[in-house]
Amino acid sequence: MDNWTTSHDRVLAQRNAEGWMFLIEAARDLRTTGAIAPSSKALARLLTDPVQEHGAQPLNVLEAGAGTGSVTRTLIPHLSPSSRLDIVEANTRFASQLRHLVRTHPRLAGESERVRVHHTLVEQLDTNRAYDVIVSGLPFTNFSPTHVETIMNRYLELLHPGGTLAYFAYRGTRYARALTSSRAGARRHRAVEEVLAGYQRQYATGRWTVWGNLPPADVWQLRRPLHAPVPTALDITAGMTR
Repeated sequence: MDNWTTSHDRVLAQRNAEGWMFLIEAARDLRTTGAIAPSSKALARLLTDPVQEHGAQPLNVLEAGAGTGSVTRTLIPHLSPSSRLDIVEANTRFASQLRHLVRTHPRLAGESERVRVHHTLVEQLDTNRAYDVIVSGLPFTNFSPTHVETIMNRYLELLHPGGTLAYFAYRGTRYARALTSSRAGARRHRAVEEVLAGYQRQYATGRWTVWGNLPPADVWQLRRPLHAPVPTALDITAGMTR
């Protein structure tokens, strides 16, 4: 059996294991596990594009809601030697798997201290560091509108002026929610989408659709202005009503 075959088999086995892990964790707690499958390669590539665009420039990067590490694996090879990556994951089992990924990743041999896994909520993260790029995999539509405002404002606080936030949202979830949830759940989902739309109108620099993901997803890039204060929830709400 050649090396390609054994490597290919290992990749397939890893994907299958991660897929089952997502399903199990989603069944345990949909609030912290919003996906039913790991992110596809195409989705991971788009989410990490802001890092790749900087080339060899040293960066501070934050990944929030990393899950089993499907995006992390795409992200690590694009980190320049002087870059640092903080990974935030609230799920205990996912955080443990991410630490194992960091310890064993061949691109981090002898320098895994450049990447740290924080088992916490992003709202509670305190690294005393500002970030050039934030990659978010958090399941916003599983949260309350107020919680989404808190997270988005925290992201903008953590970004350097001019820094980029990349996050994704699944397509068609409003209609699925309307069919499967209570009226209150459907209203909450719509309210979350309206909150996100407020940030998109003010800060979005691009949107791309990944049809080859399960389910299909839109990737958004938002940028913190160079000369503007971090917005408050009141600012965003005012922008939504104009």
